[in-house]
Amino acid sequence: MLGQGVHVALTLVLFLLLWQEAGPIEVPLDPTIQQKLKQPPTIIKQSVKDYIVDPRDNIIIECEAKGNPTPTFLWRKNGKFFNFGNDPRVTMQKHSGTLKIGFRPGERPEDYEGEYQCFASNDHGVAMSNKILLRVSKAPLWPKEILEPRVVTEGSPLILPCNPPPGLPPPQIFWMDSNMNPIPQNERVSMGQNGDLYFSNVHLQDAERDYSCNARFNFTHTIQQKNPFSLRVQTSRRVAESRPSFLTPSGIQSSKMVLRDQELLLECIAAGLPTPSITWFKKGAELPAKKVKFENNNKVLRVLSVSEEDAGDYVCTANNNVGMIRHTISVDVKAAPYWLDKPTNLILAPDEGGRLVCRANGKPKPTIQWFVDGEPLEAKIREGSSNSVRHREMLGDTIIFRSVEIGSSAVYQCNASNQHGYLLANAFVSVLDLSPMMLGPKNQLIQVIENNRTFLDCPFFGSPLPEHRWFKNGQGSGLDGGHYRSYLNGSLEIKRTRREDEGTYTCVASNMLGKAENQVHLEVKEPTRIVQAPVHQSAVRGTTARFDCKVNSDPTLPVTVTWTKDDKPLDLRWRLKKDKDSLTISNINEGDAGTYTCMAKSAIDQDSVSARLTVLEDASLHPSLSSALPPGRPDPPMDLDLSDPAARSVRLTWIPGNDHNSPITGFLVQFEEDRWEPGRWQNLTSFSGDLNSVVLQLSPYVNYQFRVIAINSVGQSDPSQPSPRYKTSGAAPDAIPRGLRGWGTRNDNMEITWEPLQDLERNGPNLQYHVWWRRKDSGEQWESGTTPSSSYVVQNTDTYVPYEIRIQASNEFGSGPESNVVIGYSGEDKPTEPPRQLQVSNVDSTKAQVKWKAVNMSSIRGEFKEYRLYYSRKSSLVPDLVVKEETKNKGFYTTAEEPSGILTGLVPFSKYKMSMVVANNRFEGPPSNMVEFTTREGVPDAPRFFKINRRTLDTLYLEWDRPLEPNGILIGYKLEYQAVNSSRPSSPTILTIPHNVTKHTLRLPDRFTRYKLFLSALTQQGSGEVFAEESPHFSNEAYIDQVDIATQGWFIGLMCAIALIILILLIVCFIKRSRGGKYPVRDKKDLPLDPVDHKDRDGSFDYHSDEDNKPLQGSQTSLDGNVKESDDSLVDYGDGGDGQFNEDGSFIGQYTVKKDKDETEGNESSEATSPVNAIYSLA
Repeated sequence: MLGQGVHVALTLVLFLLLWQEAGPIEVPLDPTIQQKLKQPPTIIKQSVKDYIVDPRDNIIIECEAKGNPTPTFLWRKNGKFFNFGNDPRVTMQKHSGTLKIGFRPGERPEDYEGEYQCFASNDHGVAMSNKILLRVSKAPLWPKEILEPRVVTEGSPLILPCNPPPGLPPPQIFWMDSNMNPIPQNERVSMGQNGDLYFSNVHLQDAERDYSCNARFNFTHTIQQKNPFSLRVQTSRRVAESRPSFLTPSGIQSSKMVLRDQELLLECIAAGLPTPSITWFKKGAELPAKKVKFENNNKVLRVLSVSEEDAGDYVCTANNNVGMIRHTISVDVKAAPYWLDKPTNLILAPDEGGRLVCRANGKPKPTIQWFVDGEPLEAKIREGSSNSVRHREMLGDTIIFRSVEIGSSAVYQCNASNQHGYLLANAFVSVLDLSPMMLGPKNQLIQVIENNRTFLDCPFFGSPLPEHRWFKNGQGSGLDGGHYRSYLNGSLEIKRTRREDEGTYTCVASNMLGKAENQVHLEVKEPTRIVQAPVHQSAVRGTTARFDCKVNSDPTLPVTVTWTKDDKPLDLRWRLKKDKDSLTISNINEGDAGTYTCMAKSAIDQDSVSARLTVLEDASLHPSLSSALPPGRPDPPMDLDLSDPAARSVRLTWIPGNDHNSPITGFLVQFEEDRWEPGRWQNLTSFSGDLNSVVLQLSPYVNYQFRVIAINSVGQSDPSQPSPRYKTSGAAPDAIPRGLRGWGTRNDNMEITWEPLQDLERNGPNLQYHVWWRRKDSGEQWESGTTPSSSYVVQNTDTYVPYEIRIQASNEFGSGPESNVVIGYSGEDKPTEPPRQLQVSNVDSTKAQVKWKAVNMSSIRGEFKEYRLYYSRKSSLVPDLVVKEETKNKGFYTTAEEPSGILTGLVPFSKYKMSMVVANNRFEGPPSNMVEFTTREGVPDAPRFFKINRRTLDTLYLEWDRPLEPNGILIGYKLEYQAVNSSRPSSPTILTIPHNVTKHTLRLPDRFTRYKLFLSALTQQGSGEVFAEESPHFSNEAYIDQVDIATQGWFIGLMCAIALIILILLIVCFIKRSRGGKYPVRDKKDLPLDPVDHKDRDGSFDYHSDEDNKPLQGSQTSLDGNVKESDDSLVDYGDGGDGQFNEDGSFIGQYTVKKDKDETEGNESSEATSPVNAIYSLA
């Protein structure tokens, strides 16, 4: 029977350890959510359990609670309903459950003594307060008594009893005489814890005063005095000494019980002459100095904040020169209940699970009792339906909730009690159903720098936890993948922000109760950069220095440029002038030397560059100095010397080289050793530029040599010549191997691995590693092994067992420090049990809910990693669409007894099959049952391509292909176009095209406007992803592929118009030409040429023959008989003013030969010009 009980208990403990519920919901502290949040009541203020009140004041019993809706209150007194409405003296405060009981003179507050309990309730549960024991303070009078004088022999002990009246709370006791003087207390005379006055031995002078016991009642602020004692001391010539004896406690042994966390007071008062001294000790243990105080001349031992280890036997000894006596006090420490795990509020979404835990300890062990809404839970479970039993299970100090439903909110109370007290805690379980809400600012504008990592925040809340997605510019499917990454908290990461990422991003959160959305507007800006930076420079005192700082930034962001000197704001005095791209310092002096920093800052980024200014002496004052030379790198240090050798240090001294007009700011010390990496120089440490002798901290067992490099504002010097070698002695390792871990490579071993010590950590030869291991919590002896490598394999282990592991390095000089204990595990094996009852529900186009029965955790035979779901797309429901079956998997980490998860990323309108296995880190278990399901129809993908084949003046020829994944039955295409360079905004035009058409001719409203076109496919679920294209501009882009211009109507018309214009011009020219004379050209050609060229007197030649003045053959004779020159003779054309014009303004003498000035010219021929003559004249 006992074995069965232990087995059941172990099974329960194992179940509770392995079982983990879905995490409770964390409700944000957003005022909007808090206002909408429905919450059961919570007690936030109440009176103390033991409540003592002053009878002269009104009684206030506090009880305040919060909740939504606002709670209402009722009271119970002594376990029965307290109808305070019938009592005119009792009122309840507004918006609170606090009771106020008022009294008039002569009324009795004692009538209201009793046990009160407050209950706060609303639609979601009932919370209750502690039981408040109300008592009225009492200060009873001292009973009247006649006290006879006390007769006592000198040297004898004496006890004067006080016996104060039993007040509430107990009074404070003190002793005084009739003159109100305190009775002095010392080793001989003292007051005990019970109020009595003890005399270890009486002296004769004790009779010189009387003794009165006084009681102070703090609540009523009164002091009552007992009738005084008077003493008569009988004396003798010689007072005999006496051995110690205890006045209190009596006997040689007593016991005392004290509660945990209270104070322990132990008292020993002894009689004797001379007065005994008191000492204390504890059997088998030391008295804790920090907790123990000795009071009342060591007669009282006070132990603060008692704990269980303070139990035991305490011995007080009384000692004088006559003898010694002991008394043993056995202290037993009990404990009222105290919390180990106090239940806390639990907020769950529908269909989730959780648990309430109430663990308390005490002595004796407290009993745990659960209540729900103020009623015992066990009774509720017996009376409840099978549905409530299925969703709620009580296992001792734990209540487990599974698949909670809306409307099952309640307040649970845990009562832990024993004979010394009780604890009561309220914890509500609220099943929260809340539609999604956006918590961040609306329509936020985010400005970021190009090529930077960017986060767009979209905090949201809802219950059940909403699913969230991001969209850009209100189009396409959710953003997740590529250079986008969506986080569970609502944030969207853009890994490297580019210009094309600008736009409006919409965050949508949705659950079964609704959806909410918010928008974030993203602007991508150019970075602020200093493109012409200040450089280090040196300047002679009295001259001018200039630092350049030219900035490039985004034109839409204002940038401020500030200068600092040595990291302090620069005071722009009259010598310092700042303009847009530089800082000028005139009349330089020594105070201007320093580091100048130019900082360019915008609202979202900044850039800064520093340069050092070195002020040089005037060359005229020091002609020998080359101060006009620019600064350079320093010379290397010289004369390296080693001194003060020690086991792990040595002093290095050197002489700095020339700094070349730039002060040395630092020295870099490097080392080389000839054992591990000979010839390789490594940095050891750095020092400031004003040092040239330093102590170097070294590692053991290394043969060093050193060199030094000087550093100034220009750069580093060449390395110095190496120092002499210095070899440090060996030592045990100082370092602990890092990265210690244990993990099995097979199901019957454990490989222990670690990072080997670095070369300079070895500290000596023959480095070894000592490894210890043992099974965790087994109490077994440590097993060990030694190896020079960085791994050790433990064989013949059980499957997946935890081990404690530690390690230590050692060499010839000794062993190093041991590591802390690390937990490792032996190897894993294949799980033996498949997940059961795999099923699918709530299937939509892209996701489905998966449920299954959990496996027994012991069957995993290793660390539980996940439930792994394998699924594949068998086929598409779209006719004639062939898909390639590809198996994918998704992991679910949950330890719930009835786990579930959401499978996302499914292709709409498809048939799927899936199965599940459980996996540890190395193996997968057997598969579950196979499940097939079908996704619903969704919106299509984008068309495979969308292009503009060609464009004419007002027409676009479009072509596209069907989407790769229609995600349903296509019912058409939606074509949307809108002008993008129009001076006036226009609304988009939408066309619907049949599903079997993949070409379209689009007539444009305006031939000189550029258009943006958007094409998407349609199913019954709506339009899918958009493919965008932009039309070319007709005026400046040749987009007329394979077009024959000769066949175009506009080209033919243009050519005809040009031909007609040319014909009209020719006719006009012919008419103009025909107005002059004519002659046969052929006759002109037949005339003989003058063989001799005549030369004028000025030496020029005259190319006219004698025949020039003769009429040509066939020329017409004017009416007066003169021969008229040929019409095409141009001799002397334009000379003189002899030309004449007709009445219509035409030039008559255009083609006539000049005569003598007195000769009158003949009239033109009146003969009409024929077309034939006109042609000849042109020839």
